[in-house]
Amino acid sequence: MLHSQKHVFWQALLVTIVIFSLGILMGFILENWRTSKVDQLFKKSEIDLLDARVQNEIYTGKNFDCSLAINENIKFADRIYNEAKTLDRYETASRLSDEIYLEHKKYDILRVLLLLNSMKIKEKCNSTYHEVVYFYNFNEQDINKKAKQNVYSNQLREIKEYKGDKMLLIPIAGNINVSSINLLLDVYDIKESDLPVIVIDGKIKVMDIKKLEDLKKYFE
Repeated sequence: MLHSQKHVFWQALLVTIVIFSLGILMGFILENWRTSKVDQLFKKSEIDLLDARVQNEIYTGKNFDCSLAINENIKFADRIYNEAKTLDRYETASRLSDEIYLEHKKYDILRVLLLLNSMKIKEKCNSTYHEVVYFYNFNEQDINKKAKQNVYSNQLREIKEYKGDKMLLIPIAGNINVSSINLLLDVYDIKESDLPVIVIDGKIKVMDIKKLEDLKKYFE
């Protein structure tokens, strides 16, 4: 009887180990798949950025179509914005490696370059779209600040959907230890403790909004 009980115990232990190992293996496979997908997104965006930078060099000449330059810049920003939403979904589901975090850094550097390109275009063209940079804390743990960031994100998304190509929305994490982002925060006189902060058209800093109407007034 005792021998039989030991036999059942070892069988159960073996099955548990196998199931646990398979779970770990599948988790890593899924994580690698997500990372591969994110890497594909970044490579695509990298190509788009190279194209945008070449276009920006063309715009330094005398003869170019400003409306085309503005339109292409906003289209590029919208692609990055939509792809970043896919990245956010992968970030939420990822717990097993730092690869997604590194890809997030790449995307934020990409968005800084997008912002700089937009600034150059606006210097030369009489553009009327709103340039909105949303600085936030990546992987915020504080419940109150996380809730505040969710409010800001949702309200900006709603306004973006309403304004369409009249608004260029660039979310950038301000706490990921990237030098170019730190310099940009310094330019706007924003401390990490201030986040989240919305910068509109490089001039207006919004640090406290309670409802959607508080934010909408800046775009009327």
